[in-house]
Amino acid sequence: MERTIKFLFSFLLVLTLAAVPANADEGLPVSTLITPQNVDFKTCTRTYILPADKLFYMAIASVNANKFNIEEIQSKTGYILFTAVNKQYLASVVSVDSTHSMLKITPTNNNYFFPPGVVLNFFKYIDLYGATPLVTLPKA
Repeated sequence: MERTIKFLFSFLLVLTLAAVPANADEGLPVSTLITPQNVDFKTCTRTYILPADKLFYMAIASVNANKFNIEEIQSKTGYILFTAVNKQYLASVVSVDSTHSMLKITPTNNNYFFPPGVVLNFFKYIDLYGATPLVTLPKA
């Protein structure tokens, strides 16, 4: 009998904890990220404390991590043409100085009515992994 009461108590405890929503540290809810809306140009640009070549490679990695389709890459001028949610975007990297560079992601048709999650997830990947310093591993 005691075992049954403990089982029922733990089962009810699990059900009540599962019903409580978890507060994630996300900026916007998921429905807002995937719903097309007018996106401000300031949302589409960001300056990083990274050299332009490292930011360019981080942008390519972000396109791959977000599973966007790469249409064209031009490394000399620093742009990536990719498709996400059936719309083409242009990610261009511009060097500000030797240690700073800017990444600008714009739709190719200049219509800024698109899901903001495309741009925000692109930047989130670079924010997470771009600041990680490269370390040479010791030889075994």
